[in-house]
Amino acid sequence: MYSDIMVPVELAHIDHIGKALKVAADLARHYGAKVHYVGVTSALPSEVAHNPAEFTEKLQQFAADQGAAYGIDTQAHPLTSHDPTADLDLALEHAEQTIGADLVIMASHLPGFADHIFGSHGGHIASHSKLSVFIVR
Repeated sequence: MYSDIMVPVELAHIDHIGKALKVAADLARHYGAKVHYVGVTSALPSEVAHNPAEFTEKLQQFAADQGAAYGIDTQAHPLTSHDPTADLDLALEHAEQTIGADLVIMASHLPGFADHIFGSHGGHIASHSKLSVFIVR
C-alpha cells in the first residue's frame, strides 16, 4: 500500500519525536517501504551543525542509525533554506513531490495558544498535501 514514507525531522529535537519515528518504522516494515527522513537547515551555523555539509552528514547518520535500529530501508534528504522557519511548509511540500512519497508521518506537539493563530506545520501539511498524512502526538 505504501512504498515511500516521508518523515520530517528536526535533529535538534529528536528526543521529542520518538513515537512518530517508531510508527514510521513499523509501517515501513509492514509494507516493505523506504523511509525518507527530511531535514531543513539554514546555510548559517545552528545548534545542530556549523554548515549544510555537516548537517547532511548528521542527517545521513541519523537515517543510517534508524535503518539499523529498526531493520528498515532509509534515506536522508537534507534541504537548505534561507529561512527554515518561514520556508518549512513549502520545503516539505516540495520534498513530497521530489521523493515521490505516498505517505507523510509527522510528529506533533501539544497545541498552544499561538497554534490557534498561526497554525502548525503538521496542520499545514495535512491541509495542503494530496497524500495521506499521519500526525503522531
